[in-house]
Order: sequence, then structure tokens, then C-alpha cells
Amino acid sequence: QVQLVESGGGLVQAGGSLRLSCAASGRTFNGYPMGWFRQAPGKERDFVAAINRSGGSTSYADSVKGRFTISRDNAKNTVYLQMNSLRPEDTAVYYCARRTGPTNSPSAYDYWGQGTQVTVSS
Repeated sequence: QVQLVESGGGLVQAGGSLRLSCAASGRTFNGYPMGWFRQAPGKERDFVAAINRSGGSTSYADSVKGRFTISRDNAKNTVYLQMNSLRPEDTAVYYCARRTGPTNSPSAYDYWGQGTQVTVSS
């Protein structure tokens, strides 16, 4: 089984930055696109960003464009989410996942991490 472990979450003031990491087990990591999602209490899990197998193509939710950057280091089996200019609305649990389908729907992702809490204070 593939296992994903997120880290790097915490409490940050509005306007600050945070870098999340997702470490994956197994050598199958290089062969799959990866994505980040987030979920606030009482809300649905929303797409944040995705990256292709090589790292040369990325996509972002409109709410984070220009502020967040997804990247990956296949040699380290790790995907990152650099978050800048954070806002209170970014507060959520952030999850990384492995993509197997053609869309950004959560149903297109088969393995999920446990999540890491990001809290942005004003």
C-alpha cells in the first residue's frame, strides 16, 4: 500500500508563509500525478493544486492562484506546497493525494494522507 504523510502545518499570521511537504512511500510515486486538497470544518474537501509526473505542468484553484506553488522532487518521493500571502480563509486541514483519473475530483485520487492543520490568524 502507498502511504502519504503530510507535514509543515501550523499557526501563522495573515500575510505569512508556510511550506507543506508530502512524503510518499514506494517507488510508484514517480509514475503518478499528485494533488493537494483542503477541508475546513463543516465544508467539503476542495481541490487546491495538482502537478504532473515530471513536475513540468501544474494547475491551481482560482482562490490560490498567484499565492500557492506546487512542486515535487521525485528523487525524494516528496511533493510540496509553498503557501504565501496566507489569509484566514486558507485555514483548513490540507491533504495530499495520488491521482489516478482524468479530473480534479476527489474521486480521481486513490491514496490520501492523514492531513496537516493550517491555521491563519488575523
